[in-house]
Amino acid sequence: MNDDIIAEDDGHSGIKKLPLAAAVVALIGLVDAVYLTVKHFRNEVVPCSLLEGCEKVLTSAYAEIGGVPIAAFGAFAYFLAFSLAVLAAYGNRLTWTLFRIQVTLMAAYTLWLLYLQAFVIGAFCQFCLISAATTLILFIFALFARGK
Repeated sequence: MNDDIIAEDDGHSGIKKLPLAAAVVALIGLVDAVYLTVKHFRNEVVPCSLLEGCEKVLTSAYAEIGGVPIAAFGAFAYFLAFSLAVLAAYGNRLTWTLFRIQVTLMAAYTLWLLYLQAFVIGAFCQFCLISAATTLILFIFALFARGK
């Protein structure tokens, strides 16, 4: 089942490798989403050094749901993924299953957001792309574990 994919780190610690790596990746996503959320509520411009279009994406009609920035929902999703991965790292198999479900939902929503950026808004936000990459990595972890 998934026991071989979340094998013990060194045979002594009882901490599972893949969920621990997933927790670290989820923290990266959490930091990114919290940063965007704080910038939104402070009404500050997000500096984009790699791509032009961050402001266009972050101020579009798709950047909020009910007045709440989608970055805040992302922060919650990443925190949940982080929490589930940490619990799974200590051997809780149910939380790894819940992690896989959570990350699959996040990946599906990320595809929607990428579609919006590419074909509706016509601009990309580098911080949104970091989030997309982070979610993709988490989804790969979930797929990798599912295959065992």
